[in-house]
Amino acid sequence: MHPETLAIRTQTARSAHREHATPLFLTSSFVFDSAEQARALFAEEIAGPVYSRYANPTTDEFVEKLRLLEGAEDGLATASGMSAVYTALAALLQSGDHVVAGRALFGSTHQLFTRVFPKWGITHRYVDGADADAFAAAIQPNTKVIFVETPSNPGLDLVDLAALGDLARARGLTFVVDNCFATPVLTRPIGFGAHVVVHSATKFIDGQGRVLGGAIVGEASRIAEARFLARHSGPALAPFNAWVLSKSLETLALRVERHASNALALATALEENAAVQRVRYPFLASHPQQALARRQMRWGGGVLTIDVGAYETARRFLDGLRLCSHSPNLGDTRTIVTHPTSTTHSKLTDAERARVGITPGLVRISVGLEHVDDILDDVSQALASAR
Repeated sequence: MHPETLAIRTQTARSAHREHATPLFLTSSFVFDSAEQARALFAEEIAGPVYSRYANPTTDEFVEKLRLLEGAEDGLATASGMSAVYTALAALLQSGDHVVAGRALFGSTHQLFTRVFPKWGITHRYVDGADADAFAAAIQPNTKVIFVETPSNPGLDLVDLAALGDLARARGLTFVVDNCFATPVLTRPIGFGAHVVVHSATKFIDGQGRVLGGAIVGEASRIAEARFLARHSGPALAPFNAWVLSKSLETLALRVERHASNALALATALEENAAVQRVRYPFLASHPQQALARRQMRWGGGVLTIDVGAYETARRFLDGLRLCSHSPNLGDTRTIVTHPTSTTHSKLTDAERARVGITPGLVRISVGLEHVDDILDDVSQALASAR
């Protein structure tokens, strides 16, 4: 079946009540039929629900849908996107290991590499994500993982997934991809050689700003390590959140297509606006990696950035918006505008932000599902007032 069908028709088995929509299992634990069954379940000799911190039928349904959409062997859910990133990496690494990562990363992921993992003797090296040769040159004898975002947050830099998949395979490394911005609707990293894919389901997968959630999918052997760590450290996704996210996957393809068409139209129009110094969007001819974007993405995604020049101009622009929301989130039905320098990437130094193209006047726009003319009208009037 096609992915759109799998996202709708994959569901937990119906109960005796014959419900059409999947049931929600709000329970912390499950009853054993016998002492032998309890022993076998805890010994993992047989499969089945035991305790909702380990697994839950509702959570399992969400994971199974996302696993199928990504083309992965196995997966698990986590309480947030950052718990997915942390759990995946912590399960794959140990003291003395080294990571090669694309320089353009979400702010909290950067904090993991620079402040958390060094406490345990795990080191890293950042390289330009657009330079596949730089990844190869950065590999050390103790390198275990290649980690990237594509498109990156917020700079929308792309990474050649096929090239890095070949590199990881040739050098015996684990290739981990944060697929939050693209979603499996636009890009399936496993098809390009990724071993593990992580998601912040809080973003486009939920798509309506309601719940937090994360997921890790990929090769069964790697997921087994992540599941062991999650089982004993507890970043469990709540069943209610899993139910919301599972239902959201049913409309993901429709929503992402509209996000992308709105974003492309908005980006194209803003390139003609004299108040904007630069527009960055993967499917624009002005994006330096447009050819790569069109090769490994179905559409250009729902996020673009504009540079309005100075911090004060960006502040006046944000304060002038009337329709669009000013929030640190993204992937919502509602258009959201964010100033990375003062919010999501504020913990980076000026030099660190400069290296990944985050200028004081850079504004990230997560384009929603409103009519694109209404979005453009609001952004245009806010730009005019900022000048």
